[in-house]
Amino acid sequence: MEISSDISAEIKQLIEQAIANSQVEVLCGGNRHYTLTVTSNTFDGLSQVKQHQLVYAAIKDLMAGNDAPIHAIDQMNIKID
Repeated sequence: MEISSDISAEIKQLIEQAIANSQVEVLCGGNRHYTLTVTSNTFDGLSQVKQHQLVYAAIKDLMAGNDAPIHAIDQMNIKID
């Protein structure tokens, strides 16, 4: 398994643990860049900023430091089920 696959699985797991009833899709764009699609009814009634803050809070440790496994989230798609 490639490192990016391991990180993708870890991103998915961390977000699904942090955000109730969420389903997460992670696409690796290469060079530690990712696209996320997160679906959860937890986002209902929250501003887009608050929705993104919930997701970033879940993966903040993977984004910390110069050699962090995540360099950037290129796109974040939020869906409410």
